[in-house]
Amino acid sequence: MRVLVTGGSGYIGTHTLVELVAAGYSPIVLDNFSNSLRTAVHRVERITGVGIPVYEADIRDRESIRGVFLANTDIDAVIHFAGLKAVGESVRRPLDYYTNNVAGSLNLFATMEEFGCTRLIFSSSASVYGDSPSMPIREDSPVSPASPYACSKLHVEEILRDLYKANTQWQICLLRYFNPVGAHPSGMIGESPAGIPNNLMPYIAQVAMGLREKLRVFGNDYPTMDGTGVRDYIHVVDLAQGHVQALQALSQEQVLTLNLGTGVGYSVMQVLRAFEQACGRSIPFEVAPRRSGDVAQCYADPELAYRLLSWRASIGLEQMCRDAWNWQMHGSGD
Repeated sequence: MRVLVTGGSGYIGTHTLVELVAAGYSPIVLDNFSNSLRTAVHRVERITGVGIPVYEADIRDRESIRGVFLANTDIDAVIHFAGLKAVGESVRRPLDYYTNNVAGSLNLFATMEEFGCTRLIFSSSASVYGDSPSMPIREDSPVSPASPYACSKLHVEEILRDLYKANTQWQICLLRYFNPVGAHPSGMIGESPAGIPNNLMPYIAQVAMGLREKLRVFGNDYPTMDGTGVRDYIHVVDLAQGHVQALQALSQEQVLTLNLGTGVGYSVMQVLRAFEQACGRSIPFEVAPRRSGDVAQCYADPELAYRLLSWRASIGLEQMCRDAWNWQMHGSGD
């Protein structure tokens, strides 16, 4: 099966390419390389030993998407990662996020329908839940997106549900995932944030490398095991395998909405201490005031994904940290 992966040169996209090849699929990549590098796909090719076609195209330009479909008339399914993803940036640049994430997705879906391709895995986000009133978060928990980024993800989910109502030939899976971390065990692909990392683990890794002075821990007075915020961290390889198993599960016309998480919450300090064990170094930190909008804890109920996909995350925090450190030491500077 030929699978188009939009945003396929990004962090989650590259790891999904590896798992697609391992499962016998033939992926192709569409990316505008606005926040990723073409060389990341070359690394995937080295890991898998398989050549992967790459098209430089932008989902905001429908004709460029059509060009990919015209060149590959055998595309059977799409995994849609392409999009802007920084919460803080979305607050400052909301129009960019709606133009790229929503309007760009509309271009993609219209082109898919034009070419008769109706199998889709959409990269959504647990951010659509906002400050959930109860834990763990289930798929039927209330949604309350708190940023333009989160709103853009929820808007696309709603568009896809309406699309299915209008044409039940569509087979759609909406994957809401929690906090991806780690890297491929080869150390050849991983997360490469531009500028100051927005996420905890790459920031800790840069402090451990001496690239940044110290970690700022925002709040140590939350009602959690050690006062610091708790999140559901999931290894990116587990997450990538979830996308492949979702693709395999689309055997009938439907819209599935699923959480991909571990169901276990780790605090900032637990992650920090686990990373110190992984790298064998002390990581300096300071406590800072809470950030507006941060919640005390957020973790998934992953049972529906297990029941419907036979998927469950299997990699623990220690391995997440070891793989992230291996990538930081040996791969991230390539």
